[in-house]
Amino acid sequence: MSVTPYRTRLAGVLALALLLFVGSPASVQADSVEGDPDAIGHSANGNYLDLMPIDKVELPRLLLTRHADGLSFDVYGTTKAALESGRYVIMDGEGNVLSEAETQYAINEKKHYNFPLAAASGPGIVIDFSITRHLLAVFLAALLLMIIGLRLGARYRRGIGREEAPRGTWQNMMEVLIIFVRDEIAKPAIGGKYARYMPFLLTAFFFILIGNLLGLIPWGVTATSNLMVTGTLAGFTFVITQVSGTKDYWRHIFNPPGVPAFVKPFLVPAEFIGLFTKPLALAFRLFGNMVSGHLVIVSVIGLIFIFSAQFGAAWGAGSVLVSVPVTLFVWMLKFAISFIQAYVFTILSALFIGMALEEHEHEHHEDEPEPHEALLDQAEEYVPGDGVSTTERPTPQPTV
Repeated sequence: MSVTPYRTRLAGVLALALLLFVGSPASVQADSVEGDPDAIGHSANGNYLDLMPIDKVELPRLLLTRHADGLSFDVYGTTKAALESGRYVIMDGEGNVLSEAETQYAINEKKHYNFPLAAASGPGIVIDFSITRHLLAVFLAALLLMIIGLRLGARYRRGIGREEAPRGTWQNMMEVLIIFVRDEIAKPAIGGKYARYMPFLLTAFFFILIGNLLGLIPWGVTATSNLMVTGTLAGFTFVITQVSGTKDYWRHIFNPPGVPAFVKPFLVPAEFIGLFTKPLALAFRLFGNMVSGHLVIVSVIGLIFIFSAQFGAAWGAGSVLVSVPVTLFVWMLKFAISFIQAYVFTILSALFIGMALEEHEHEHHEDEPEPHEALLDQAEEYVPGDGVSTTERPTPQPTV
């Protein structure tokens, strides 16, 4: 008996749900020494890759530390190696150093990398240069973006897409996104000088999009759920905006025209603070939207474990019928949000740059008539058609 298309689709959906459940970084695992699920830890940064249920892979630790014997730059392949060297210890959430037995228990349970490191002697760690999973995600997103850019650039240099139509699904898809950024974001927001800012806008759009999508694949990591990453992107927008500011832009911030003198001491500080609140809003908006999606998925999946712990395995198995479909719905919603957030960040960056480039018209004096009023006066004195004044127009003579 052949398998029907309906059953094939159903099997595919169930397989995807199982893959997301066991492989997604949003799946709940016990990350603390006590064995309690750590939902926030899956959205936060860390010095390991969560490949559960296969394993967790520790990442190298690079530490600039001031020990009792002086300043040193220590490099370890794993957090475990740093602890076994005797030069470092781990602390709990209250800043207390774990005992040797507690440390060994954490290592045996593979949970030691969830605790902060501290120097065993001396003032402590000066700078932690350790590679984290979010940093790896940033490198991967940058690598993918570079590959996409180089491949597209090579095709355009050969004339494909420039002198002739784009070829292939991949180039056509990229062409659609690039034209969208140019025609729907850069041109309307910036105007005639849009071309010089297209490299930054395209880089921001594709980097955020790739970073968002990487978090949706099994065992993926969302770099844009890190405030340092979104803050760095917003910092580039801030610098480009201020460097591009015209004289009118700065004059309207520090000496707003047409404003009473007694209002300026209150308005100028508000305008100056606004220079920094705009990029901060960019950073927090992207960060909050990406973290919230992970937390929703973790919360829904966590219902399975909660019901299992409170009411038994039967209730936990029954909750799968609700939790998995809801998780798939949220996953598809996050897929759409990945594109939306890339668009929102890019268009707001373009708007801020366009506002800095805007040339403001100077105010008219009160004794000068407005242009439309002068046109009305001319319309009353002139007859349209020949441009001759009514005072100079000869009186028409009747014809016989």
